[in-house]
Amino acid sequence: MSESSLPGGFVNHVVRVGATVRRPASASTEFVAELLRFLEVHGWGGAPRYLGLDEDGREVLTYLDGHVAWEREQPSAVHSEEGLLLVTRLVREFHDLTAGTELAGSQEVVCHNDLAPKNTVYRSVDGALRPVAFIDWDLAAPGARIHDVAHVCWQYIGLGPRVRDIDDSARRLLLVADAYELADQDDLIPAILWWQDRCWRGIEAAARAGDQAMIGLRAAGAVTEVQAAWQWVLNHRDVLARALR
Repeated sequence: MSESSLPGGFVNHVVRVGATVRRPASASTEFVAELLRFLEVHGWGGAPRYLGLDEDGREVLTYLDGHVAWEREQPSAVHSEEGLLLVTRLVREFHDLTAGTELAGSQEVVCHNDLAPKNTVYRSVDGALRPVAFIDWDLAAPGARIHDVAHVCWQYIGLGPRVRDIDDSARRLLLVADAYELADQDDLIPAILWWQDRCWRGIEAAARAGDQAMIGLRAAGAVTEVQAAWQWVLNHRDVLARALR
């Protein structure tokens, strides 16, 4: 059966083969396989199913049909408040499923750790694109609830120099925090800054160590872009924080 490359694979070369997706196995494959099987057993439809390894040693996952928002310019529905609320509810669902399990270990939950429109599958629901699932679970690991919530705020609200209406962005922060029922809202802005700082430093360190994918990301301007987002949040942290409870 023929293979076709899937767009948006900034780090790994991912292909579609029929109704499946094939991606390189990694050190996290065993954990991710266990996590995806757990979510399947519990009937949660917001993730692909893990089907094993193929003859080339690649992970085999079910292909989730829909629109993946990997390009910067997207239909307005992708950035709608309704979409943001649905993303937040999906995150809360899989967090609650993994809380207190062996998968989470000593941490609160299992975190996806790369929640963003580019890792979200959207489908038409009542005539509008709505988020229905997350893909690219290879960074999933035990962690704190607020880490995924902070990543959602950064990526789905688009916190950074491209923000045109800071009051609207601040309002959306509260929307996410309330929809998730986040208890420690005072820690949300520091968690966003932590993610952004961790992200650009991680790319830079891996690129210097010779990681070709990270070298490519750095060359594409990822480090500079994330640094600018970090600086923007730092400069506006008081305005953003005042919107939270």
